[in-house]
Amino acid sequence: MQVDRRYQCKDVLLLAYQSFGVLFGDLTISPLYVFKSTFSGKLSNYQSEDVIFGALSLIFWTLTFLSLFKHVVILLNADDNGEGGIFALYSLLCRHAKFSLLPNHQTSDEELSTYHDPRYSYRNPQSSSVKKFAERHKKAKTALLLLVLFGTCLVICIGFLTPALSIRSSIEGLQHRSNNLHYGVVLVIACLLLVGLFVLQHRGTYGVAFMFAPIVILWSLSIAAIGVYNILKWNPRVYKALSPFYIYTFFRNTGYDGWLSLGGVLLCITGTEAMFADLGHYTAASIRLSFFCIIYPCLVLQYMGQAAFISKNFDAVSTSFYASIPDALFWPVLAMATLAAIVASQSIISATFSIVKQCYAIGCFPRVKVVHKSKWFRGQIYIPEINWVLLILCLAVTTGFRDTNHLGNAYGLASMSVTFVTTWLSALVINFVWCQSLVLALLFVLFFGSIEIVFLASSFVRIPKGGWVPLVLSGIFMLIMYVWHYGSRKKYLYDLHNKVSMKQILTLGPSLGIVRVPGIGLIFTALVSGVPATFTRFLTNLPTFYQVVVFVCEKTVLVPYVPQKERYLIGRIGPKSFRMYRCIVRNGYKDVQKNEDDFENDLVMSIAEFIQLEAEGCGTLEGSVDGRMAVVRTSEKFGKRLEISEVEQNGEASSSMPPTILNSSKSHVLQYLQSTYEMESPGYTLRRRVRFKLQQDMTYKDLNVKDELSELVEAKQSGVAYVLGHSHIKTKLNSPCLKRFLIHVAYSFLRKNCRAPAVVLNIPQTCLIEVGMNYYL
Repeated sequence: MQVDRRYQCKDVLLLAYQSFGVLFGDLTISPLYVFKSTFSGKLSNYQSEDVIFGALSLIFWTLTFLSLFKHVVILLNADDNGEGGIFALYSLLCRHAKFSLLPNHQTSDEELSTYHDPRYSYRNPQSSSVKKFAERHKKAKTALLLLVLFGTCLVICIGFLTPALSIRSSIEGLQHRSNNLHYGVVLVIACLLLVGLFVLQHRGTYGVAFMFAPIVILWSLSIAAIGVYNILKWNPRVYKALSPFYIYTFFRNTGYDGWLSLGGVLLCITGTEAMFADLGHYTAASIRLSFFCIIYPCLVLQYMGQAAFISKNFDAVSTSFYASIPDALFWPVLAMATLAAIVASQSIISATFSIVKQCYAIGCFPRVKVVHKSKWFRGQIYIPEINWVLLILCLAVTTGFRDTNHLGNAYGLASMSVTFVTTWLSALVINFVWCQSLVLALLFVLFFGSIEIVFLASSFVRIPKGGWVPLVLSGIFMLIMYVWHYGSRKKYLYDLHNKVSMKQILTLGPSLGIVRVPGIGLIFTALVSGVPATFTRFLTNLPTFYQVVVFVCEKTVLVPYVPQKERYLIGRIGPKSFRMYRCIVRNGYKDVQKNEDDFENDLVMSIAEFIQLEAEGCGTLEGSVDGRMAVVRTSEKFGKRLEISEVEQNGEASSSMPPTILNSSKSHVLQYLQSTYEMESPGYTLRRRVRFKLQQDMTYKDLNVKDELSELVEAKQSGVAYVLGHSHIKTKLNSPCLKRFLIHVAYSFLRKNCRAPAVVLNIPQTCLIEVGMNYYL
């Protein structure tokens, strides 16, 4: 037991060390601009020590209540299988109450190992009246989803406001040192750093991430040491400001002007939401250890030091951080401030990519290309479209706002709004997930929500001075998400209404009334049951199809990750002689797509396992209108049904001859054309090529099973084709004008300017077949 505890302590310490580079960069960079923004308005007319101590007391207790108590002590417990953030809270709510609006939910999804948290599964109290009301009314579910999407839109805004404010504030130290330095020079340096930061995003942080934690730790200890130096040198009595009494004297002396300054005070907690959102990389114990032992005391000492300096040098309040640094340490601290700002920006950019991916996963964001390389950390992704949008917006606000106080106003309003959204979602989690009383949930909202409303009200006054930026852009992002979700849902309901019944398929016989050709045809659909109209549309225009047909449905389950063993749900459509199967690929909202060649091989192995399990009469099966469904990869014999061997590539880029052609039932002309097309397609030589064979030493009780497996292997060797619907969306003639505008203009514009489904699914063009479909919504 002592050895296990020792290893657990080492793991916690290691994670605590690593967490500095990801979670706390934004929070520790706040001292650069908190006091400057707080005293930027009419509060600069109040230069008494009591007012300065009152501002420090507000900063201290805001940091203590909202960062320490709310997030570190309470919210770190509200994780979804170790993941945090707005979507984690929403996912918990949807799984413990019927709040989800995802249309293709199945009972088998609830059998996933990550679906039920053992901490909450044993609690099964009677549903509260609030919960019953929300489950019965669709408008309540829609309002909850809109609240979550509004929070994610604000996170996207923080994604470009954080780099702009952090990097520019760190570079402004040059102006303090060199009074003759022109403002434009500082702006150019800041823009160059921002461009470099976003341009290098596609390379990931794998090679430099090891430096992030030392940078933030060194930065935190440095600002703490500077704070202690300023306390001892300028005003040792500053510790008295930690008393809440100074908050009372602050508002008594400043009145309305003091309330307006709260928009600057709230900047001391910016970055706290990022700490909760990136919880999945670490544990709650490691984050608490880092925050309690290093981050919190270092920040408190720094703010106390700045207050002590300002109390004796009020004229330098606009540059109080750099002005309080000893001359001998100025340049090293400036360098560390710039590096810490870059680390903080990198963390929030990665968090923005993640939140967009989660919106896309639940059908609330247009299709984007999600890049994840094998050597990158789990969960680290790169989205090119979002990266360049963030860069443009970041440069726009950096150059557009000459005063960093305006950037601070925009950043503060966005951060506090996200915090307020999290408070309401957390209250619902306390009641519905933790199964605590409604009174406790209301007390949580009243205590923390009342504090946040006071700050929000002060921030709204600053809307004309920069606060309008996150509100306007959040509105635009919300409109994009709503239009995409509306159009996608209408399209799904059309598919659901026009799907082909099984009776109609069964009347066609084993040949389906068409010519069956060698190969596997993968028909992608959003339906989890029935036959999509895409299939019948194809047969109507070209009465031939592949000998093995697989209907593939990729769906998102409201869990962060689906274990690989539980990802594939395999079933059969019709009698065995039809050779028609259904594959439901279940992904979590943070899962990343694999390469198409791995998907093909996994699919063949899964179907082979299903055929064997079906013959043996075992497996985890689910009854459905199409037949029985099985989670096949949990079988102990999975991967042993077929022999797999790597196929060597002998074709070189300089050779004019096509690569070696595998044995196939196709004619030599078709094989030659296929291999030639594959050689011309980019990335062909990087694809993993395998060959399947039946196990030589395996005995089959039923020869039909052997024949079916042989046919599956032969079909895979002949090739795999991907059949996707190429939809043309139209509205009915009697549709309202608003609906026609949403579908014909807004939704059509998004569909034409986002990634094609084949690109998102990593489907090679040589294997793609698109079937045109008209949708009348």
